[in-house]
Amino acid sequence: MRTISWAELEAVELRAGTVVAVEAFPEARVPAYKVTVDFGPEIGVKRSSARVTELYAPRDLLGRQVIGVVNLPPKQIGPMRSEFLLTGFYRDDGAVVLALPERKVPDGAKLA
Repeated sequence: MRTISWAELEAVELRAGTVVAVEAFPEARVPAYKVTVDFGPEIGVKRSSARVTELYAPRDLLGRQVIGVVNLPPKQIGPMRSEFLLTGFYRDDGAVVLALPERKVPDGAKLA
């Protein structure tokens, strides 16, 4: 494990947002959804590809608050442009468990 500086950590913009749309992503090599999240008025709405199909159906995600890294450069994933990284934890079986706010916070709230 590499040690990072406090300045490097502070540069990462981890923000809360609400999932406003979830679509199938059949073109993805690994099963995934196209997820649209509202990160509030300062950041706005962003889209990402999310490999969370093993544990979450679209109805499970819609309206749920999530945590995303919003200051990464866009990444082309097949035919879509991913604008943020949805955060989660890998289980031993490879499934991803989302990192979620424990209680509702304003969209755009920064991880403390």
